[in-house]
Amino acid sequence: MPQLRQDPTTKEWVIIASERLKRPHAFKKTEVFIEKPSYKEDCPFCMGNEHLTPHETLAYRRGGPADGRGWWVRVIPNKFPALSPEGTLERKEEKGFFRSMDGVGIHEVVIESPLHNQLLPLMEDKQVEEVLLAYRERYLTIKEDRRIKLIIIFKNHGETAGTSLDHTHSQIVGTSVVPSNIRKKLEEAARYYDDHGRCVYCDLIQEELLLEERIVAATERFIVFHPFASRFPFETWVIPKEHQASFGLISKEDSKTFAKVLKETLFKIYSRLNNPDYNFVIHTAPIKDEEEDYYHWHLQFVPRLTTPAGFEMGSGIYINVSLPEETAKFLREE
Repeated sequence: MPQLRQDPTTKEWVIIASERLKRPHAFKKTEVFIEKPSYKEDCPFCMGNEHLTPHETLAYRRGGPADGRGWWVRVIPNKFPALSPEGTLERKEEKGFFRSMDGVGIHEVVIESPLHNQLLPLMEDKQVEEVLLAYRERYLTIKEDRRIKLIIIFKNHGETAGTSLDHTHSQIVGTSVVPSNIRKKLEEAARYYDDHGRCVYCDLIQEELLLEERIVAATERFIVFHPFASRFPFETWVIPKEHQASFGLISKEDSKTFAKVLKETLFKIYSRLNNPDYNFVIHTAPIKDEEEDYYHWHLQFVPRLTTPAGFEMGSGIYINVSLPEETAKFLREE
């Protein structure tokens, strides 16, 4: 029969729909991969087209001027940003009931390769390391802006995941507010810490390592697993074993280790599911909570294999048509 499972970190419920369960191999894409050129004249992210983008905020390059050639990772302001660095933080009441404020924030694009046909899971380890070091460097710079309260790093890969340009890239957004769903996660983590004196995520890591059945991979510094209450088929978390509330606390050395683990995880998904569309996001504490003992940063990876519908929208309860124990085993069996 169906099973309700509760996420210990958020207390949210998920339905494991046993009557609809699919075997892991059934999620493999059947579309034929279309070869892309290494350069497109109209792609603003390709090397040689730097004039089509705003001025870069960071670039790793072999000498030469800013906004020129020779780079291998480049960070630019988003040309069509969700938020803008201009404006004030003043909150305004409209007609005595509704509240608004200027859309103040930072929105940047991390161009992960100068080549148009590169994919993150197929890059050299060193290239992925450089991408993660760029994440870290921009995080540490953006957090110095006292208006910024939260920094989200994410990647959309493929049309169903929301990407608008197919040149491999990810994004960084710094917001001037902390959204309510982030506050709820923090409140649940703080409540657990008050009750047990421990971080719920640290306890989760220990339980998953003890049980092993949902572990995809484990290294000295990180573990990769499919959560007990996965909301989506093949939902995957990558989390450091050492307690850190904020991604901004990661060392350069751990960034490189994280990059290797992330690339290997993405390659497993790429090869076993035939390059599905996906999103990943780095969940991290708000800047003012970076040193807290109760939260723990982690990367959440979600392949776009199913589509949430009206029930999920109305209830907030997601229906998963796969067992995380089976999907984790499927990825382990290379």
